[in-house]
Amino acid sequence: MNIASFAPLAVLLPILGAALTFLLIRHSKAQRTVSIVVLSLTLLLECWLLASVWDGGTSAVNIGGWLPPWGIVMVVDQFSSLMLVVSSSVSLAVLVYATGQGMADGDRDAPVSIFHPTYLILVAGVSNAFLSGDLFNLYVGFEILLTASYVLMTLGGTGPRIRAGVTYVVVSVVSSVLFLIAIAMVYGATGTINMADLALKLAELDPGTRNLLHVMLLVAFGIKAAVFPLSFWLPDSYPTAPAPVTAVFAGLLTKVGVYAMVRTETLLFPGDTFNTPLMVAALLTMVVGILGALAQSDIKRLLSFTLVSHIGYMVFGLAMSSVAGLGAAVFYVAHHITIQTSLFLVTGLIERRGGSSSMDRVAGLAKLSPVLAVLFFVPAMNLAGIPPFSGFLGKLGLLQAGVQLGTPLAYALVIGGVLTSLLTLLAIARVWNRAFWRKPEDAEHPDPVLLADPAESATGDRAGKANVTLLPRTMVGSTLGLVIFGVGLTVFAGPLFRVADQSALVMLDRTSYIHAVLGEDAAVPALSQPTPGPDPAGDQPADGQERK
Repeated sequence: MNIASFAPLAVLLPILGAALTFLLIRHSKAQRTVSIVVLSLTLLLECWLLASVWDGGTSAVNIGGWLPPWGIVMVVDQFSSLMLVVSSSVSLAVLVYATGQGMADGDRDAPVSIFHPTYLILVAGVSNAFLSGDLFNLYVGFEILLTASYVLMTLGGTGPRIRAGVTYVVVSVVSSVLFLIAIAMVYGATGTINMADLALKLAELDPGTRNLLHVMLLVAFGIKAAVFPLSFWLPDSYPTAPAPVTAVFAGLLTKVGVYAMVRTETLLFPGDTFNTPLMVAALLTMVVGILGALAQSDIKRLLSFTLVSHIGYMVFGLAMSSVAGLGAAVFYVAHHITIQTSLFLVTGLIERRGGSSSMDRVAGLAKLSPVLAVLFFVPAMNLAGIPPFSGFLGKLGLLQAGVQLGTPLAYALVIGGVLTSLLTLLAIARVWNRAFWRKPEDAEHPDPVLLADPAESATGDRAGKANVTLLPRTMVGSTLGLVIFGVGLTVFAGPLFRVADQSALVMLDRTSYIHAVLGEDAAVPALSQPTPGPDPAGDQPADGQERK
């Protein structure tokens, strides 16, 4: 049985769920139930897909019976299935969080008639992008998720959200136009947009033409992934959206851009042609991003800058073109999706309890809400790379790969990675010291909510109303679940690293992917065989054997 035959359901289920929730526009409880059930079923399907390719191998399905390279093809391998599972797990946690917030707030910030259908469409777009086997379908996946994100970002219609939405729309449209132009140029040069077919035909092009196409795709994906200097838009766009929307954006949208970079760099443009520019961009992304974070007083903006900064680690792993580097990057992508989303959800809880996300106004949360303090501390230490968390393991894997590469630029990135990790710890420590350790009266502009007596919740004043809606159980439970999921990445780091290294080996070899799409008779251009690197989790590296 071809497991990829079920892959389209990962896209179809959320779309059908979106249609059903839209029909239930006047039944908010039914809408919430349908959304959670549909996303849960999607996650179960994707877990089965991941289990089916856990030990290697690649499967493809041709939609509508059109044979490649003419039809739409979806491809399931270790990398795509791992991204599907992590993204849907995060999306489900955020959906439950948003449901709790909507029930507590009367859906003021997320009208149920809009939020649930749009959110499921966003999930469908992300899944389509991860499964896509041709450039135009990848473009369609981007446009689906971006169109949904425009709506989600401007929920509530406030001035700051509209202004941030305009910036986001303009930047997204520019990157999409560049991507579409690149697709047209690729088709004009090769006569195909199927990625497996392109892996064969791009090698036959003139180097100048091939490099031009390479640069066009890198720039388009670099904007979407927020790689420096194309990351200017992100810190101003994400913090203004509602907390659940900001969380899912931070966790997923830039990672889809990173996924596209990894897939095209390894499959379409193997080799080291642009490794040096990518390493320079990775170093600048890490350092400039974290320096921006240190200058922030708002927790949302600080986390947005750390999001940009840690994209640099993923680009670093990609730019090394080794099994060790790419495997560590795959692991780090899965880690960062989970941890960054967790921190933004916790920030939403901080806003509820403290009345603000500004460190000038929030203080004393460790005493006022010990549960909230724990929920922040665990993923924060994970993001900073404190042992033994998955953040430490992922960074260690990247640094080991850099040392193994041994070039001056690789050593510069190793130093930059260590410095960025230390500065991330410093930024997180500032949040902890100011928002959690300080006494409320020591804040520069303390919010009255922090000074309120919980016993006054029935008085009807601002503090009382705030205390009535503080930390709903559904919001806390979903955040706790995601934090536990992040800890699980540490507990199961060994198997996950094994899968990440194996997926890196398969991607760098390309044979499995090309044969799955075009058939066993397709002649794969010869490449130098990558050498597996050390496994930071203590397991043996993948042996490169795969199951077709």
